[in-house]
Amino acid sequence: MPIEKPLRVLLLGNGGREHAIAWRLSQSPKVEAVFVVPGNGGTALCPKTSNVSSVSAEDFPALAELARKENVNFLVPGPEAPLVAGVVDYFEQNTTVRHCFGPSKKAAQMEGSKTFSKDFMKKWNIPTAEYENFSDYEKAKQYVDQIQHDVVIKASGLAAGKGVLMPTTKEEAQQGLKEIMLNREFGSAGDEVVIEECLLGDELSIITFSDGHTIRSLPPAQDHKRIGEGDSGLNTGGMGCYAPTNLATPALVARVDREIIQPTIDGMRKDGMIFRGVLFTGLMITKTGPKVLEYNVRFGDPETQTLLPLLSQDTDLAEIMYACCESDLDRSDLVVKIDAKSCATVVVAAGGYPEAYGKGDEITVQTPPATAGGRVIAASATGDDLKAAVDRAYEGVKLINFNKMYYRKDIAHRAFRPTADTKKAMTYAQAGVSIDAGNRVVEEIKQLVKSTAIAGANADIGGFGGEVDLHDAGYAHEGLKLVSCIDGVGTKLMIAQEMNKHDTVGIDLVAMNVNDLVVQGAQPLSFLDYFGCSNLEPQTTVDFVRGVADGCIQSGCALVGGETAEMPGMYKPGDYDAAGCANGIVESKHALPKLDQMAPGDVLLGLASSGVHSNGFSLVRRIVEAAQLSYHDAAPWDKSGITVGNSLLTPTKIYVKPLLKARSQLKGLAHITGGGLTENVPRVLPKELAAEIDAATWELPPVFKWLKEAGNVAASEMARTFNTGIGMVAVVAPEEAASVVQLLQAEGETVYTIGKLISRSGEGCVLTNLESWN
Repeated sequence: MPIEKPLRVLLLGNGGREHAIAWRLSQSPKVEAVFVVPGNGGTALCPKTSNVSSVSAEDFPALAELARKENVNFLVPGPEAPLVAGVVDYFEQNTTVRHCFGPSKKAAQMEGSKTFSKDFMKKWNIPTAEYENFSDYEKAKQYVDQIQHDVVIKASGLAAGKGVLMPTTKEEAQQGLKEIMLNREFGSAGDEVVIEECLLGDELSIITFSDGHTIRSLPPAQDHKRIGEGDSGLNTGGMGCYAPTNLATPALVARVDREIIQPTIDGMRKDGMIFRGVLFTGLMITKTGPKVLEYNVRFGDPETQTLLPLLSQDTDLAEIMYACCESDLDRSDLVVKIDAKSCATVVVAAGGYPEAYGKGDEITVQTPPATAGGRVIAASATGDDLKAAVDRAYEGVKLINFNKMYYRKDIAHRAFRPTADTKKAMTYAQAGVSIDAGNRVVEEIKQLVKSTAIAGANADIGGFGGEVDLHDAGYAHEGLKLVSCIDGVGTKLMIAQEMNKHDTVGIDLVAMNVNDLVVQGAQPLSFLDYFGCSNLEPQTTVDFVRGVADGCIQSGCALVGGETAEMPGMYKPGDYDAAGCANGIVESKHALPKLDQMAPGDVLLGLASSGVHSNGFSLVRRIVEAAQLSYHDAAPWDKSGITVGNSLLTPTKIYVKPLLKARSQLKGLAHITGGGLTENVPRVLPKELAAEIDAATWELPPVFKWLKEAGNVAASEMARTFNTGIGMVAVVAPEEAASVVQLLQAEGETVYTIGKLISRSGEGCVLTNLESWN
């Protein structure tokens, strides 16, 4: 039945969702007043609306008293917490308010417990991801170890929209379980977890009004859950939204209603929990059809801010809500119409969200409220089409300002993906790939590659692969092992591109691989490189391969092949990336490390590095930038006048030939790459032993001294980021130490006795006298 007497509404919540609800309710001629607990700066501006900050939305007796005092006759809980806590049951039992727009405490379990909702879906055959529930951490950990598919891990309870983790590796999954169940990142919400298969596809959000029998859904919207652009980074409560979406065809919407929404409402009724209110259903549109990701038992945020502005002027939100409470949603005179326009919402968050973020910063819009942190404020706008709506929403964001504000700049990007109708047919050359240039490069580097030939490998290129004849190379007997390594150069390449100097990073590429081979006792035999770029610049490519060839000659292996990939759009003009793969061979008796032979007292020898080598350059570049240095400026750590860029481009030292000569006297080798001494030395030790290294036994090279001071980097951080002057560590028996030092020095290496092995009682690498680096 229609509303007979004016509504006096008590609206709970303080977000953008509540602002949108209050804004729409205040337009209804059937609404006399709206009291928002506690409300916000937006609700304060709505007609007929008053904020009430003296009462907590969690204090049900105080809310009941406020309702009595203000003659409230209609309750609208905005967020999930009061619903899950039973605010509707309390009002129905303890007040005269008989119209509560929201589910009972029992029905609110559909959001309050992901375990409950998943079991509900299984019972009523509602399509969703395969899953298991766990309240025992060890069993959950064991399950993750056993399965082979990607997973999503969800804290079962309420976690403010952030209790969903999407790990990309088993290690991340195990860490996520630990954070939720042991570290209690989301409090009691993580007492139980749901581990479900990771569904692939496009997400849709459906907001559905229900009176327990009838359903009336608003147009599907598309939320943007991830914090970063391109849908990257951590999950959030939602960074933006748009509607309608071209993904939601009439056939798909009908299927969702038929296979998901109606069966959900019917199943709840049959289970004795009639749902009256608004049901939010998060869907993944997979290759096999729509599947449910989650239910919310209230309006979504930011979907509400996007969908309510699309209601036509003659659609009265208050009438729809009232009809839900009266089990009268199928009334023939009830108007639920959507305007033929689009709406977009851009959420502005506090810097650091969804992790640690600040609170209390003043916002400037029209009036200066203070931020509550998290997702602080949103700009919503409508337009005749989606492009216009998105543009207007971003114009709105420009009117907002507060310290460290953050927002995504690609809201609705999925809607703007090109379709078959907008694509143009193009040739390979039109796409920016020059086959002719590639052929010229091959011809120019053939002699460079040929110069790396060894016995058994002729180092010819142009075929589909390279080969090494082990017999001709002198490895025809049994007990041989093939050893392979793969690595890259990292962001050091950005400095090479800035300096237009590309040969030294070619040496780096070989060094990073062959040094990893020799720590396993292997003699490098062959090397293959990969060079990916936006547009092939022959001179750059030739210089790079010249460096690769130089590295192969230094290490005694053949450059037997490679791949040059020209990919316009993947890289910016002038950018390139490189990776390499080295293959080597070792006799079983020479294989390293010899874990069973290591013992406390074994000596650790450090071989000097040539500089920063090829790790830690993300931090190096940040320090150089903070010091306001150009890579073309003179290096402040080097009095010779060499530039910053050229000094940093000093190639990684290749240790292969000297170490192979000392191999029979070594128990183990550690290549000091990313992770520094702290992380790399323990990798070659048995679990019962640790390395004790005295940082005062060698002088920190000038480049590292400057990095430490200019970046205010702690000594311990230096030791776990950079090589700090030691590029390789050898483990030798005490009686062999002097002989090995003499041999290596004769080969031109600078060698330090830096420590010894000890029985392990904690960390795998114990660094002493770090203060000597200060």
